[in-house]
Amino acid sequence: MARAVVEAAERDGLALPTVARFRAHRGLGVTAEIDGIAAACGRLAFLESLGYAVPDELRARVAASDATAVAVGWDGRMRAVLEIDDTVRDSARGAIDDLKALGLEPVLATGDAERPAARVAAALGIDEVHAALSPEDKLALVRDLQARGRTVAMAGDGVNDAPALAGADLGIAMGGGADAAAAASDLALLRDDPAVIPEAVRLSRATLGTIRGNLFWAFAYNVAAIPLAAAGFLNPMIAGAAMAFSSVFVVLNSLRLRRR
Repeated sequence: MARAVVEAAERDGLALPTVARFRAHRGLGVTAEIDGIAAACGRLAFLESLGYAVPDELRARVAASDATAVAVGWDGRMRAVLEIDDTVRDSARGAIDDLKALGLEPVLATGDAERPAARVAAALGIDEVHAALSPEDKLALVRDLQARGRTVAMAGDGVNDAPALAGADLGIAMGGGADAAAAASDLALLRDDPAVIPEAVRLSRATLGTIRGNLFWAFAYNVAAIPLAAAGFLNPMIAGAAMAFSSVFVVLNSLRLRRR
């Protein structure tokens, strides 16, 4: 997005300010010097921790916002509030319903404020919501669920999701997400579509079932045929054919996955 803004400014002949000492504070916001003036953007508490003065009207606006409120300030004072709202994708509710049908319990873990998080969860049919989480909070939530005996799959696409993706039993990186999320995950999806997640679960379960079936029949053929041939109850040629057929069966049984 930043590159697109720069390219658009260059096309329109606009002069962009000089940015120096840019720093991203994970889960909190960013700081930089713009034309030599210190600026910050992020959580209200983050700006307060930097010593920025916060006008009462802007503090009230953040508290009353139904969207995710981002505080913006420079030269030691908060100047504006950006309200960012989430749009639920058309395929998201169907994906959640499919996950429930697979026996999985969806949990929403987000860095967004409580009000927008609760609204999105209600639209998706998710009962358990954890809002205003830092990257460390998301990882702590994953570990807490694991401590309660649950197997946790985490799906995310941002840098702030990377610790939780790495700590989950199964980390799922959405297509088009940050490189850090993909590197921390066990499974990277090619499409940025929530509907792909239940399909990936179905394919994984089918693959595991195929592996178990292959192991069972491969061992069953050999365990039954080889001792019988050694004891003289079975022609060695038949035992060898059974061993060869077990290999053919494994290949043919695995090829059934192509239908998915």
